[in-house]
Amino acid sequence: MKFVIITHTLHFISENRFFAYGPYIREMNLWAKHVDELLVVAPVMDKVPTVIHAAYATDRIAISSIPSISFISVWQALRAIILFPVIWLKIFSAMRKADHIHLRCPGTIGLIGCFVQLFFPKKSKTAKYAGNWDPNAKQPLSYRLQKWILANHRVTKNMKVLVYGDWKQKSPNVHSFFTATYPASMKETLQNNSISVPFKFLFVGSLTSGKRPLYAVQLVEKLHKNGVFCSLSLYGEGAEREKIAAYLKDHHLTDFITLHGNVNNETVTAAYKESDFLILPSKSEGWPKVVAEAMFWGVISIATPISCVPWMLEHGKRGIVLQLDLEADTQKITTLLTDKKILQQMSKRAQDWSHMYTLDAFENAIKKLL
Repeated sequence: MKFVIITHTLHFISENRFFAYGPYIREMNLWAKHVDELLVVAPVMDKVPTVIHAAYATDRIAISSIPSISFISVWQALRAIILFPVIWLKIFSAMRKADHIHLRCPGTIGLIGCFVQLFFPKKSKTAKYAGNWDPNAKQPLSYRLQKWILANHRVTKNMKVLVYGDWKQKSPNVHSFFTATYPASMKETLQNNSISVPFKFLFVGSLTSGKRPLYAVQLVEKLHKNGVFCSLSLYGEGAEREKIAAYLKDHHLTDFITLHGNVNNETVTAAYKESDFLILPSKSEGWPKVVAEAMFWGVISIATPISCVPWMLEHGKRGIVLQLDLEADTQKITTLLTDKKILQQMSKRAQDWSHMYTLDAFENAIKKLL
């Protein structure tokens, strides 16, 4: 089977190997185990990958390089329009060769792929919609258009659209799905999480405005001022790093809040095991992997009620749902910190839920799709 992937994910060539963002690669390597050949249509740069990147595990792979495009400025939009025919033709050519077409959405390249796949109604197709599938979410027109095309079974044929959460969709194209990080064997190494003073908080993700890392900082700052003995470790890089570093210095928070930057997967896993709480005050998510990863180790997640997060946290029974009101959130967390029994129950419920979504279960689900 020739498996064709259409993605906006930036790829890198280093030492004759193809690299991309680690979580994406780890997932695609599972798909690759069950196909004969991979053809990836994606933007490619001749650049040395960093610690957050990983390589495809197969040598049965070819890359069709396309330009990376966006519409964030007038110039970028004009550039995208000029490059559109080239991208369309490359995607069309790859789909024509495919036995199975796999779209990665949402994104600009995914949107083009959504239109091109209409010319191949008889081919087997899947689309991984990694964004928020909530039909009531306020989203850009391009996202809503991708969702409409993919879900409309009268327009899109032979498609399985993999979405996060159960939205009670009537379209036969739409299927609830999940993702995973850890194998079932790692559950054997798990120990009961002892939640006690000093409380250790964690933020894992890009330091960008969309993830709201500064709110995580301010929340722990407020807890500390209220007499809660706690600390916060932030893992990740992004445009907000300098702003956060300046805030930590100006408010004298560096004794208990630390910026660690980008680290490898093993270091993040070790941080989960040593932490009590994960804070993710994100504006938008699909399936927030850091929440599921933290829960796997009994870490209590504190997150905004977006996409499928309320379902993941069982509406507050296996995690804490943020209101994004600093006073209210601080009070809620402070109250819970005084009840060790409730915290242990949350931790156990989080573990039990996350253990259902292992790499073993994920790979079995992928095999069924193929």
